[in-house]
Amino acid sequence: MLTTIGFDADDTLWHNEAFFRLTQDRFVNLLADHADAGQLHDRLLAAEHRNIGQYGFGVKGFTLSMIETAIEVTEGRVPATVIGELIAAGREMLEHPIDLLPHARATVTTLAARYRVVLITKGDLLDQERKLAQSGLGDLFHGVEIVSHKTAASYTSIFARHGTGADQAMMVGNSLKSDVIPALEAGSWGVHVPHGVTWVLEFADPPTAHRRFHAIADLGALPDLIELL
Repeated sequence: MLTTIGFDADDTLWHNEAFFRLTQDRFVNLLADHADAGQLHDRLLAAEHRNIGQYGFGVKGFTLSMIETAIEVTEGRVPATVIGELIAAGREMLEHPIDLLPHARATVTTLAARYRVVLITKGDLLDQERKLAQSGLGDLFHGVEIVSHKTAASYTSIFARHGTGADQAMMVGNSLKSDVIPALEAGSWGVHVPHGVTWVLEFADPPTAHRRFHAIADLGALPDLIELL
């Protein structure tokens, strides 16, 4: 029996990663005289991976990783104007308008009438709260959880707090690594909704052999999938 549905936010309900890609291209252009694009991408990714434990996920950590990488590749000679532009780029990301993905509002509205729906997202608290407020979806959710990491333990705790347990819950999201696999490990259903742009650190192989794993093309297919469970 399904009683509770968790939704990821970024790149599940609204666009997000595309803004990181655009800013990363801006970063590469600013430092083009110091390293080639491939090297800059690799160095920035390594900095992000290295800094997740300290900065967490989100724009602020990404901005600090850009600045750190700029200092490294220029051996400390990066101009203050470049640092200023990177800070400005991060601020612009924090101010970008929310653009809902297709079927997001209709699907959440439909399912909220029949199930407890919970927004479960990770990242910077203030930024995620801003995006939820601007999305216009906030009143549809029975609960909101902004966490540092998505693990089987966190899903177990969240679905016990907001529903009737992980075994009667479903997690829906674009990230196999964060949204689907740990939810399956907690005993929930895990539904993958692929997004065209996915952060490389979120890649994982689909757990196709798991009986509670499902994949759909977009959120519009979710109500019909639930009817078939």
